[in-house]
Amino acid sequence: VQLQASGGGLVQAGDSLRLSCAASGGSINAYVMAWFRQAPGKEREFASAISRSGTNTPYTDSVKGRFAISRDNAKNTVYLQMNILKPEDTAVYYCAAYAGYAAYEYESVYNYWGQGTLVTVSS
Repeated sequence: VQLQASGGGLVQAGDSLRLSCAASGGSINAYVMAWFRQAPGKEREFASAISRSGTNTPYTDSVKGRFAISRDNAKNTVYLQMNILKPEDTAVYYCAAYAGYAAYEYESVYNYWGQGTLVTVSS
């Protein structure tokens, strides 16, 4: 499966943004989907994931209550709604997938990756 992330941009603190991850070459029905992010000068970290059923959606603590992950299997797309953005959310956001069931937070589990989309939040 190929993944294409989009929706990044330059916003101000407090604004909202929605990222999209469109899949091709396979149906996301068969994949757990996730978003990771990499801030400048830092290692890539887990942001959120969504199980195949959509019922399990873990988040990293720093985005809980502000970000929401969702999936539209009919459109073969996963979304990350980001609200009340903060400068520390500035990062390249990557979507990822693996053909399993559990919504793991571990980067090594995911074997399909998109190219990333840059989100910049100004103060």
